[in-house]
Amino acid sequence: MASFILASQSPRRKSLLEWAELPFEIIVSDADENYPDTMLISEVPAFIAKNKALAVEQKVANESPTLGAHCIIAADTVVVLDETIMGKPIDREDAIASLMKLSGKTHEVITGVCLLYNGKAETFSETTQVSFHELTKTQIEYYVDEYKPYDKAGGYAIQEWIGVVGIQSIQGDFYNVMGLPVSKLMQKIKQLGLMD
Repeated sequence: MASFILASQSPRRKSLLEWAELPFEIIVSDADENYPDTMLISEVPAFIAKNKALAVEQKVANESPTLGAHCIIAADTVVVLDETIMGKPIDREDAIASLMKLSGKTHEVITGVCLLYNGKAETFSETTQVSFHELTKTQIEYYVDEYKPYDKAGGYAIQEWIGVVGIQSIQGDFYNVMGLPVSKLMQKIKQLGLMD
């Protein structure tokens, strides 16, 4: 069985892999998260995930060349509204503006995942539709001030207060919105013969 490396400092992804009872260590990727302007939005998360995995593979080769068989798991999540990727907010005003745009609308959350093993990269993506109730400015300001969602795509985390109060419905994998479609990931790991 391969040893697993999570190429992420996200506490949500760490928790999801722990819940799946997959043994792993964390090596944080310092990969560039840029992508070509001409790339289809649906392909962006998997492209960035692959770059993260390759960056960690390089780090492993330089720092732990004797490490045995291992599989690197990398992921990237984007929030898409009206064919536009909504990035992580840069400050309070940006976070409030992002949530005002999402209020009362349905958006997509796309997570791209890369499994890098034996020099081969397997990528896939998962898409979940998320619909928000109409949110008041007071609710949005409260959430931003209390939870400071500056490290989160689209400026929110579904597992926090805003998800409980503000989300009307989701279609698809809930955990995908948290940052990792862990059920699909575990199926892929089994298909590749990386665990029993």
